[in-house]
Amino acid sequence: MSTERPTSEAAEGGDLSEFGYQQELRRSLTLRDLLVYGLVFMVPIAPFAIFGVVFNASMGMVPLTYVIGFVAMIFTALSYREMSRAFPISGSVYAYAGRGLHPAAGFLAGWAILLDYLLVPTLLYVTGAAALGSVLPAVPQAVWVILFVVVNTVVNLLGIETTARTNKIFLLGELVVLTLFVVLAVVAISRGVNGATWTFTPFFNPEVFQPSLIFAALSVAVLSFLGFDAISTMAEETRGGARVVGRATVLALTLVAALFIVQTYLAALLVPGQTEFVGDTATNEAFYTVAALVGGEWFKVLVAIATALGWAVANALVAQAATSRLLFSMARDRQLPKFLAHVHPTRRVPERAVLLVSVVSLILGLFFVGQIGLLSSLVNFGALFSFLVLHLSVVAWYLIKQRQRTYGLHLVVPLCGFVIIGYVLVNADANAKIGGLVWLAVGVVVLVVLRLMGRTTQLKVG
Repeated sequence: MSTERPTSEAAEGGDLSEFGYQQELRRSLTLRDLLVYGLVFMVPIAPFAIFGVVFNASMGMVPLTYVIGFVAMIFTALSYREMSRAFPISGSVYAYAGRGLHPAAGFLAGWAILLDYLLVPTLLYVTGAAALGSVLPAVPQAVWVILFVVVNTVVNLLGIETTARTNKIFLLGELVVLTLFVVLAVVAISRGVNGATWTFTPFFNPEVFQPSLIFAALSVAVLSFLGFDAISTMAEETRGGARVVGRATVLALTLVAALFIVQTYLAALLVPGQTEFVGDTATNEAFYTVAALVGGEWFKVLVAIATALGWAVANALVAQAATSRLLFSMARDRQLPKFLAHVHPTRRVPERAVLLVSVVSLILGLFFVGQIGLLSSLVNFGALFSFLVLHLSVVAWYLIKQRQRTYGLHLVVPLCGFVIIGYVLVNADANAKIGGLVWLAVGVVVLVVLRLMGRTTQLKVG
């Protein structure tokens, strides 16, 4: 690894030479770009697809669920903010844990979150194909998967600026549909459509509320916010200093939480007196049913298409970008095959990593068509495990290695985050835990092989 001084372009975001790297990726992203990136990754209209599931888990108190989820995840967002300021590097939790805790912990954290990042695009493609399959059943779902993969790969290969512009277009489209829903819903509630009235019952219904509901809803809510962490993978392509990444992480989480709460509050008001959707079909199409109530069949179709594109194109686009940056960062440190660290000389993107993600997504997408449940059970383990390591890294770096006495931000916050994420992980789906532990075991084997081959996992801390 070179220790040359970075160019003036690099100076705008952080001196990578302190960590033994050259500035290879193009720094062009602003705070606004990162906010758009984070929002697209979390999908502002995500509740459209899972409203019925969350409704049943919370017995109708869906907005309460998202309030709980926001409070739970803000601790993790703050830990990301603190570590991104200390290490403005594209490796995200891999770089943070490797330098803040221990290089081996960094490798395992990076390996764990790879499970999430590699499977997320696949899950999104399969979900989008299923959604469009309900609108155009004559088109095989495999065709949609291939189309999604090709489009996103081309966009990501064209450069980070093209990806950022595409993100803005998709985000605008999602917000237009969401705004239209809010307007139509407010009018419908004011007119008493389906017996709806203005009430705060969706936030708290004393007739069905039980403390256990909070814990049941917590697992669903936390998983709904996964994606804000990927902002940190853009650290080496960001202008404005190390604080921009941390600020964008917290702001993106806050904004998307507000959007989730507003749309689910209005939707819940339109099914008054109801605490459950009965049957898989009714549950999966719950929000689309509400959309038909406020706007008719044309609006129901519009919402379904927006959901498909938001998940399978927009979300998968940024997921592919984040995964390629993590592969690039680990390969640059020789923790993965070196060829993945190659950067295109003109477009300044890790093209081989992008192509690898696309090939893996295509193969898995075609294999898992129609198996959304199985994929979902495997996706979340990696992110949750890496979050646990992240919180430990904050304590180790700031309180032990730097000997700071900032106990509130660097002990209380990560401790709260660790307990919350630990609870969700312990109560995760059994298949998710089995698959995740097998993946971690493979990672341990890879780590041992690297050491036997004489490859050090030591990372420079600046």
